[in-house]
Amino acid sequence: MAKKKTTRKTSTSTGSSSSKRKVNPAVRLKAVDRELVKLLNERLKLTVGELEQLTDRRDIWFDPQLEKELWEQLEGFNKGPISKDVLKSVFREILSSARELVKEVRVAYLGPQFSFTHLAALEKFGKTADLIPVNSIAAVFEEVNKGHAEYGVVPIENSTDGRIVDTLDMFTRLPLRICGEVQIAVHHNLLSRSSRSEITEIYSKPQALSQCRDWLSRNMPHAKLYDVTSTSTAAALAQSKPGAGAIASRQAAVQYGLDIVAESIEDNAYNVTRFAIIGDQDTKPTKKDRTALLLQIPHSPGSLTDALNAFKLNKINLTWIESFPLRGPETGYLFFLDFEGHSKDAKIKKALTLLEKKAVRLEVLGSYPRSDVAE
Repeated sequence: MAKKKTTRKTSTSTGSSSSKRKVNPAVRLKAVDRELVKLLNERLKLTVGELEQLTDRRDIWFDPQLEKELWEQLEGFNKGPISKDVLKSVFREILSSARELVKEVRVAYLGPQFSFTHLAALEKFGKTADLIPVNSIAAVFEEVNKGHAEYGVVPIENSTDGRIVDTLDMFTRLPLRICGEVQIAVHHNLLSRSSRSEITEIYSKPQALSQCRDWLSRNMPHAKLYDVTSTSTAAALAQSKPGAGAIASRQAAVQYGLDIVAESIEDNAYNVTRFAIIGDQDTKPTKKDRTALLLQIPHSPGSLTDALNAFKLNKINLTWIESFPLRGPETGYLFFLDFEGHSKDAKIKKALTLLEKKAVRLEVLGSYPRSDVAE
């Protein structure tokens, strides 16, 4: 009798387990989706409430501490398998949507759509921001300077090709500040509607062609290379011309219906472009900042060494220096400097005071949080 009773219990337990295994996955997915939508809307409302408490509405779109704390919190919560980048992209859009509900923002960027600068603008501001493509770096600066856009996004430096001259030049012309940066890992792809053997012309912007020149010389020696204004323009040409290829992003391949003939053809596997967010706003220190400035010193022997000694004395890491000849009849150079630290840090203040004594012209272009590289 005891054995029969035990058998019945085992049978009942097995039946219950079997019943659980037979739950329809589609039903479970629908329930999870319903709960996700509810929670995402709740998160959006709470974020709006939090942003509305800010005393300065300009901080709504530039509160680096808020973002830093959010990304660190998400990384601590996440146990996988969802990747850090995917999770960040979801919450970026929630944060962007909340910001747009509280204060609309217009952002000018070097277009057209699906250029790498457009991708940098999406990385910073999200899809809900009013992103306005313009056709030159000068036009981005002018849109912001005239008040037609609150912010602008322009390339400033590439790890392969170095400085972006047009951007640095515009800082000497207009009184705008650097509010932030975005670093994008730039992966170039050969796109076309034709097969690789049929491609006789390859289009892209000069920087992209330069960053792939070794690969192109080895693998596409028969193809003629043509400069165009952007990688997106190149993709549009490849879409319309038989035998044409473009060097552009994967997103451009999707947008223009092109095949990826060869992927990641950049010569430097760690090819990164840094983009500057320009505006007229100061940002708060985060303890992980950069400061940029323009410096003119007397055109005399040893004057540059004397000026740069301000950084050595205060143990400040100078990360970038570029020089430009002065315009007009005056002899000498204007220097663009980038270094670690915030202009409100004590040692940075000391260095700037020393530097000012040596300078003919000194303009702090802004302090801003350093960003991680986005893939």
